[in-house]
Amino acid sequence: MPIAHCPIPNSQLRFMASIARKNLLEDIPRFLVAQAGILFAVSLVTIQTGLQYGFARSSTQLIDQSRADIWVSSKNMQHLGLTIPIPYEQVTKARKVKGVDKAEAVIIDGGLWHELETDEITSITIVGADPQGMLFDRSNIVEGRFDDLKQSFTFIIDKTNLDSLHLKSLGEVGEINNIAAKLVGFTQGTQSIVFGTLMFTSLETANTYRNYGTQTTASPNNVGSSAKKPISTDQISFVLIRAKPGQNIEKLKKNLEQTLSDSRAYTRQEMSKITQEYWQERSGIGFILGLGAVVGVVVGAVVVSQILYASVTDHIKEFGTLKAMGASDWFIYNVIIEQAIWMAILGYLPGIVLCLGVAAWTSTAQGIVILITPLSAITVFGITVLMCVSSAVFAIQKVTRVDPAIVFKG
Repeated sequence: MPIAHCPIPNSQLRFMASIARKNLLEDIPRFLVAQAGILFAVSLVTIQTGLQYGFARSSTQLIDQSRADIWVSSKNMQHLGLTIPIPYEQVTKARKVKGVDKAEAVIIDGGLWHELETDEITSITIVGADPQGMLFDRSNIVEGRFDDLKQSFTFIIDKTNLDSLHLKSLGEVGEINNIAAKLVGFTQGTQSIVFGTLMFTSLETANTYRNYGTQTTASPNNVGSSAKKPISTDQISFVLIRAKPGQNIEKLKKNLEQTLSDSRAYTRQEMSKITQEYWQERSGIGFILGLGAVVGVVVGAVVVSQILYASVTDHIKEFGTLKAMGASDWFIYNVIIEQAIWMAILGYLPGIVLCLGVAAWTSTAQGIVILITPLSAITVFGITVLMCVSSAVFAIQKVTRVDPAIVFKG
């Protein structure tokens, strides 16, 4: 004979809603296992997405921090670090284009660092420009000055790269492409994930390292007491343009492309977008980082669903009692969903705190940016709640098949 279902007062419903919290904390070891699974999922998703955002920002730091209105490159340029060199004479031509206030050359090129004491070599990326020009951001310097780069064969690096180059303090000397190089300053927050160790130099020094340093006879003594100024045939990477006030940027871009053969002109924003899209889409790195985030969600969902299902199974008679007392299926669903939401909150909070700590450490110690913004943190919380609530569906299916008569069985 079926048991009659009678409605129960709201006060009792509120009282029984606390069942979710009681079930959650009844078995502490199981609760801790569940929270560890959620913490792992939160950490993996947050760090992977943070790496993806940080990676994108890191790949365009030099572009975003520059004060140039337009970047001129070879027509074959794929991103900031992959372009065909152009002759220095393009700078001279650019300065004559109507609407150009200032034009500067930039050299970005790979090189070899030779540490004299250990005799080890390391791949580096040389970044050469006018120390007082549009490329270098003075707010990033923590020791020394960019003006110190006016002295030939000097360089500045990010502090996180000291160990990789076996350097300890200012004034130490090594070799770049067989030419002496002296450390004169430190920056912070300037190292990009996608490049090797960035060495900031003057344009003249970079020109000497790039165009003359690979010669077997190259040395500070036979290239002159100072670095070589670029001549028209020397190779550079980009021309940075500052437009005159009130100048139409799109029109100026077209004029530059018409004047400078085999070149393309991009605004700073366009240059940044091209570089980010290359590394996120064409390199496959964005896919790998996204896949890692998906794995974190799947692992967390499996752990949570198993814990919730086991909890419902252990309390199946209690749920049968609630149904016999007249509780609706929706009320019981709320109990399980509330339990899932509490698991999400209690797993998310320590997870996000851990990620913030890891992000701070990697930025300071390794120069790797894990970008966690308020929006990304809220998004991860939403994913965590969705993951836990979705996992509760498996437990709910167990309850929907509960016969209230189970209460009276032995």
